[in-house]
Amino acid sequence: QVQLVESGGGLVQAGGSLRLSCAASGRTFSTYAMGWFRQAPGKEREFVAAISRSGGTTTYADSVKGRFNISRDRAKNTLYLQMNSLKPEDTAVYYCAAATIIATLRQGAWGQGTQVTVSS
Repeated sequence: QVQLVESGGGLVQAGGSLRLSCAASGRTFSTYAMGWFRQAPGKEREFVAAISRSGGTTTYADSVKGRFNISRDRAKNTLYLQMNSLKPEDTAVYYCAAATIIATLRQGAWGQGTQVTVSS
Protein backbone atom coordinates (compact mmCIF):
# COMPACT_ATOMS: atom_id res chain seq x y z
CA GLN A 1 0.00 0.00 0.00
CA VAL A 2 1.28 3.44 -0.89
CA GLN A 3 1.49 6.21 1.70
CA LEU A 4 0.81 9.79 0.60
CA VAL A 5 1.76 13.07 2.28
CA GLU A 6 0.64 16.41 0.85
CA SER A 7 2.36 19.75 1.41
CA GLY A 8 2.51 23.23 -0.07
CA GLY A 9 -0.85 24.61 0.93
CA GLY A 10 -1.29 28.04 2.42
CA LEU A 11 -2.92 31.45 2.17
CA VAL A 12 -2.64 33.34 -1.11
CA GLN A 13 -4.36 36.33 -2.67
CA ALA A 14 -6.63 35.93 -5.66
CA GLY A 15 -4.59 35.80 -8.84
CA GLY A 16 -1.65 34.25 -7.06
CA SER A 17 -0.03 30.84 -7.41
CA LEU A 18 0.77 27.83 -5.25
CA ARG A 19 2.40 24.49 -5.93
CA LEU A 20 1.18 21.48 -4.02
CA SER A 21 3.32 18.39 -3.57
CA CYS A 22 2.39 14.83 -2.70
CA ALA A 23 5.23 12.60 -1.57
CA ALA A 24 4.61 8.88 -2.07
CA SER A 25 6.27 6.02 -0.25
CA GLY A 26 5.71 2.31 -0.04
CA ARG A 27 4.99 0.47 -3.24
CA THR A 28 6.53 1.64 -6.50
CA PHE A 29 5.34 5.13 -7.39
CA SER A 30 5.30 4.45 -11.09
CA THR A 31 2.73 1.67 -10.73
CA TYR A 32 0.06 4.15 -9.66
CA ALA A 33 -2.13 6.61 -11.47
CA MET A 34 -2.34 9.74 -9.32
CA GLY A 35 -4.78 12.54 -8.82
CA TRP A 36 -5.84 15.59 -6.88
CA PHE A 37 -9.22 16.17 -5.31
CA ARG A 38 -10.52 19.00 -3.14
CA GLN A 39 -13.21 19.54 -0.57
CA ALA A 40 -14.60 22.89 0.48
CA PRO A 41 -16.56 23.33 3.72
CA GLY A 42 -20.06 21.95 3.39
CA LYS A 43 -19.38 20.48 -0.04
CA GLU A 44 -18.58 17.05 -1.38
CA ARG A 45 -15.07 16.09 -2.38
CA GLU A 46 -14.58 16.89 -6.05
CA PHE A 47 -12.12 15.84 -8.71
CA VAL A 48 -9.47 18.37 -9.72
CA ALA A 49 -6.87 16.65 -11.91
CA ALA A 50 -5.33 13.26 -12.63
CA ILE A 51 -2.28 11.80 -14.34
CA SER A 52 -1.67 8.30 -15.67
CA ARG A 53 1.06 5.95 -14.49
CA SER A 54 3.29 6.91 -17.39
CA GLY A 55 2.50 10.59 -17.12
CA GLY A 56 1.39 10.58 -20.72
CA THR A 57 -2.27 11.25 -19.99
CA THR A 58 -3.65 14.08 -17.88
CA THR A 59 -7.20 15.17 -17.25
CA TYR A 60 -8.67 18.20 -15.49
CA ALA A 61 -11.94 19.44 -14.10
CA ASP A 62 -13.42 22.18 -16.27
CA SER A 63 -13.20 24.61 -13.37
CA VAL A 64 -9.38 24.43 -13.28
CA LYS A 65 -8.54 23.75 -16.91
CA GLY A 66 -5.99 26.23 -18.20
CA ARG A 67 -5.04 27.35 -14.68
CA PHE A 68 -3.77 24.19 -12.98
CA ASN A 69 -1.12 21.74 -14.14
CA ILE A 70 -0.56 18.24 -12.76
CA SER A 71 2.81 16.53 -13.09
CA ARG A 72 4.83 13.75 -11.53
CA ASP A 73 8.53 13.20 -10.88
CA ARG A 74 9.45 9.52 -10.80
CA ALA A 75 12.93 10.17 -9.45
CA LYS A 76 11.46 11.98 -6.43
CA ASN A 77 8.34 9.81 -6.06
CA THR A 78 6.36 13.04 -5.97
CA LEU A 79 3.17 14.33 -7.53
CA TYR A 80 2.67 18.06 -8.08
CA LEU A 81 -0.19 20.44 -8.71
CA GLN A 82 0.81 23.86 -10.00
CA MET A 83 -2.06 26.24 -9.37
CA ASN A 84 -2.08 29.61 -11.13
CA SER A 85 -4.61 32.44 -11.33
CA LEU A 86 -6.16 31.26 -8.10
CA LYS A 87 -9.71 32.29 -7.25
CA PRO A 88 -11.52 32.42 -3.91
CA GLU A 89 -13.63 29.48 -5.06
CA ASP A 90 -10.48 27.37 -5.18
CA THR A 91 -10.38 27.50 -1.38
CA ALA A 92 -10.54 23.94 -0.07
CA VAL A 93 -8.59 21.11 1.48
CA TYR A 94 -6.66 19.45 -1.31
CA TYR A 95 -6.04 15.70 -1.25
CA CYS A 96 -3.88 13.50 -3.42
CA ALA A 97 -4.95 9.99 -4.32
CA ALA A 98 -3.34 6.93 -5.87
CA ALA A 99 -4.83 3.95 -7.63
CA THR A 100 -4.08 1.44 -10.36
CA ILE A 101 -5.97 3.48 -12.95
CA ILE A 102 -7.43 6.99 -13.06
CA ALA A 103 -11.01 5.69 -13.05
CA THR A 104 -10.61 4.15 -9.59
CA LEU A 105 -8.83 7.00 -7.80
CA ARG A 106 -11.74 7.62 -5.44
CA GLN A 107 -11.41 4.03 -4.19
CA GLY A 108 -7.64 4.24 -3.81
CA ALA A 109 -5.17 5.50 -1.21
CA TRP A 110 -5.50 9.04 0.15
CA GLY A 111 -3.27 11.56 1.85
CA GLN A 112 -4.29 13.64 4.85
CA GLY A 113 -4.88 16.81 2.86
CA THR A 114 -3.43 20.32 2.75
CA GLN A 115 -5.43 23.53 3.17
CA VAL A 116 -5.48 26.12 0.40
CA THR A 117 -7.10 29.46 1.16
CA VAL A 118 -7.50 32.12 -1.51
CA SER A 119 -8.44 35.58 -0.29
CA SER A 120 -10.30 38.07 -2.44
